[in-house]
Amino acid sequence: MLKEAKTRHETDAIIIGAGPVGLFAIFQLGMLKLACHVVDALPVPGGQLSALYPEKPIYDIPGFTSILAGELVDRLLAQAKPFHPQFHQDCTVTSLSRLPDGRWEVDLSDGQVLIAPVVIIAAGPGAFGPHRPPLDGLADYENKSVFYMVRRSADFAGKRVVIAGGGDSAVDWAICLADIAARVMVIHRRAKFRAAPASAARLLALAEAGAVDLVVPCQLHGLEGAAGILSAVVVSDLEGHQRKLPADVLLAFFGLASQLGPIAQWGLEMDGHQIAVDAARLATNLPGVFAIGDIASYPGKLKLILQGFSEAAMAAQAAHCVVRPDRAIHFEHSTTLGVPVV
Repeated sequence: MLKEAKTRHETDAIIIGAGPVGLFAIFQLGMLKLACHVVDALPVPGGQLSALYPEKPIYDIPGFTSILAGELVDRLLAQAKPFHPQFHQDCTVTSLSRLPDGRWEVDLSDGQVLIAPVVIIAAGPGAFGPHRPPLDGLADYENKSVFYMVRRSADFAGKRVVIAGGGDSAVDWAICLADIAARVMVIHRRAKFRAAPASAARLLALAEAGAVDLVVPCQLHGLEGAAGILSAVVVSDLEGHQRKLPADVLLAFFGLASQLGPIAQWGLEMDGHQIAVDAARLATNLPGVFAIGDIASYPGKLKLILQGFSEAAMAAQAAHCVVRPDRAIHFEHSTTLGVPVV
């Protein structure tokens, strides 16, 4: 039996990681007329900004006294859009190998293959993935009525929302959705929450006022519904007694796992759990491979988004020398260059 041929894409650069730094790298490459494909383990772009706190403000982005994390992601995507990046979301890089012609071949978990002379690793602290509760049939409900992150609180207006977890994410979203959802029920295996004390106190106050139902101490036991649409979440207490919570949505906040995965096996020089790079070019020890953002390590490194933005610009300039070695870069400000078409 013949194996199905893999889909191959050739481009100028491959960006691994669609967090804010990876998204800005799209723009910087585009300004140099370099096309790219972007790979990310999460189903939506934005990295931690989308996964952990899309509706929380960020205060250290130049030009903004405050900007919501989700809004920053939207603006970065809009900035990158003219350069037509090709996104590969909800998949990971399984291998990185160098071809005889010097280009890099990147194999993806969905079976596709990307080929480019340049790879820019912007994977933050590694690939993110949610800790999933061990429930039968869970996959049928994921991204339909079971979610591990919230993109927009308005999506849950008028719905019966069950939130499972006892940390900051669970508590913060319970507070946020109390005035939006038809009903908010919080499941936790203990009566005490691990969130910031002020947030935990506010949640308890909402519960006392009847704005939120605390289902404690309990844990998830099962899901009921059809075609991926929930009708109830089944919980059990410490004695094993079960009860059904009528629900339209389950938000499961048991944390996100972050791991380097195959990156650690690519022959890159590491500095602990980070990739060692040349601070001037963000180049790794592999020719044509660069690292930017939280995953990059060099003396004087600051783990700030704005520093990552600077690294994206520097890596793009260095990448141009690899992709177009016969073309000199004539540096121009964007005010005179405009936005070129790739």
